[in-house]
Amino acid sequence: MQGSMLIVSAAGAVVAVAAEVADYRRRNRRDVDAVGFMPWRGIALAGVAVAIFAAAFALKP
Repeated sequence: MQGSMLIVSAAGAVVAVAAEVADYRRRNRRDVDAVGFMPWRGIALAGVAVAIFAAAFALKP
């Protein structure tokens, strides 16, 4: 159980980092009118929450 939760935690962290990179690219775009539709900030927040909760469950004895 602990190993699988650590994998979920790592996956959540990867999603959070990828979403932050995408949000950075969206904020620094050349065409100001091409805003897109993905809520990258919310996706990053969800990824961090998943990573923290999964790590907490993995460390629970």
